[in-house]
Amino acid sequence: MLYKTTIDKDGHAIATISIFYAGATNSAGVTANTSAGATANAITKNVKRTGVFEYQLMIRITKTGLSFDGQLKSVFGLFKEICENEMNHATIVFLRFFLSDATNQIKLLSDYLPENKSNISIIEQPPLDGSKITLWAYLQTEMKISENRSSSGLYKVQHGEYSHLWTGTTIKQEGDSEHQMRALLNDYMIRLKEYDCTLAENCIRTWIYARNIDVDYAGIVKARRELFAENGLTKKTHYIASTGISGRYADPKTSVLFDAYAIKGIRPEQIQYLQAKTHLNPTHEYGVTFERGTCVVYGDRRHVFISGTASINNEGKIIHEGNVNKQACRMIENVGALLKKAECGIEDIASVIVYLRDIADYQNIRIILEQQFPEIPKVIVLAPVCRPGWLVEMECFAIKNDDNKNFAPL
Repeated sequence: MLYKTTIDKDGHAIATISIFYAGATNSAGVTANTSAGATANAITKNVKRTGVFEYQLMIRITKTGLSFDGQLKSVFGLFKEICENEMNHATIVFLRFFLSDATNQIKLLSDYLPENKSNISIIEQPPLDGSKITLWAYLQTEMKISENRSSSGLYKVQHGEYSHLWTGTTIKQEGDSEHQMRALLNDYMIRLKEYDCTLAENCIRTWIYARNIDVDYAGIVKARRELFAENGLTKKTHYIASTGISGRYADPKTSVLFDAYAIKGIRPEQIQYLQAKTHLNPTHEYGVTFERGTCVVYGDRRHVFISGTASINNEGKIIHEGNVNKQACRMIENVGALLKKAECGIEDIASVIVYLRDIADYQNIRIILEQQFPEIPKVIVLAPVCRPGWLVEMECFAIKNDDNKNFAPL
């Protein structure tokens, strides 16, 4: 994994970027205050460019006094510069916008976005650096975009034997959180069926956002558990890596938002469900149904999706109640244990999202994260976790070289 940092010409926005290509080794980051392209060229000089390049970016605002429109222009300006100068003609695979006030911001943001938004996630989870917007972007080279990508509501990109199906910000507005969650999952399964895919065999990762986590989460858990059981997802088979967290949409009728990622062409033997029983218990033991993490093995690399992970032990109990610093350390330890099961480490992480319950804990957590992940693209947002006693939670995505002749490369 290679890391770099780029600042826009006005000093209003900063991008932290991870770069992965087959054969890459870990490298210290480089900071560029001028052209983004110059840095990328320096990092990848003399690299044999084979296979798919992968890029993860976090773009955040450094001049927080700007209006929302001004922050939008800075974010999109820097994103455009990076894409044009150093991304090797990469395709945008998935975008997520973290907003501070979706009700008042979503209309203006929409003016910047394409008509087809099925691979774009928009969520009110205020960035805790004082800005109004942060962008997480995932790009890959050599990907072909499906011409009929909007017909199913899924965004399809394809390379070789695999089709990658993304969906963002899907909502239902009728009923309570249980009703909406069931409707969202049923609708998603119908969409997958159009690609001859199923929830159990092809879905790799979900994100589920509750408008009021302390009120709505129980309904989400019930609907998911029941629908999973109806479709062969049980403690004897497997679940799906997921984050269930607080997050709001502009419409007050929306209790639940849903994002997901699936792969067509993947074989069961390419998927490993991660357990670190020395540190964490199986989720079904306390009534929820998701995998702690999932590893997908390709011929040339492996992708690791770590679910929302908090300070928990292998009995399902909260560790270090009331102490956010100690919870953060145990959280990171748990993530490390899961990564180890996928034969990965902290050095393989491409991006990190951290969720905080209390804004007053931001500075403490920021310092801890900067010490643990100084170069990795990351964002800290205000988003209470599903148990009130959990003060902090994180998820991450990791990539590592692999050489498996049994599987096609990404």
